[in-house]
Amino acid sequence: MLLGLWALISFLPIQDDIVIAWRAGERLSWSDFKAKPPKGARAAATTASGITYRFSTSSTINKFEVDFKIETHFYPNKSWYQPDLCDDVILSHEQLHFDISELFARKLRKKLNTTVFTHSNVKARVKAIYRKNNQALNDFQNQYDNETNFSRDREAQQRWQKKITTLLQE
Repeated sequence: MLLGLWALISFLPIQDDIVIAWRAGERLSWSDFKAKPPKGARAAATTASGITYRFSTSSTINKFEVDFKIETHFYPNKSWYQPDLCDDVILSHEQLHFDISELFARKLRKKLNTTVFTHSNVKARVKAIYRKNNQALNDFQNQYDNETNFSRDREAQQRWQKKITTLLQE
């Protein structure tokens, strides 16, 4: 006898906006940044990206399974740039923010796929793992910006580019 319990969860708000899913080999262009810069913005650009997940569960008398779908998205209508301040280096910097989100989506996928869940704890445990992963992602994004001085330190930018490229290839 197969019993099914389906759950659909995404902790990013439901978007009426378009999204761009992360895909290997596909790069952002400035035309993907659709939002207007806020008045008085000091940054040259902002990338809005994040990780969404859904999961479903199925069980039999002797077995409980959880299947996950985890995606990395770029949100064009929440991302902006100031054309007079931006160049290809800054676009590469913003692309790397998106790539870092994908790196942490993979970490989340690995953690969820190696965690043992029970019917009674699946929602709470998935949510806790997701939150912990997002906090680590946020910390890593901040470290990236700090170490590259928001792309101004070109040598640090190149080191991070190599680092993230290597991690994504593993």
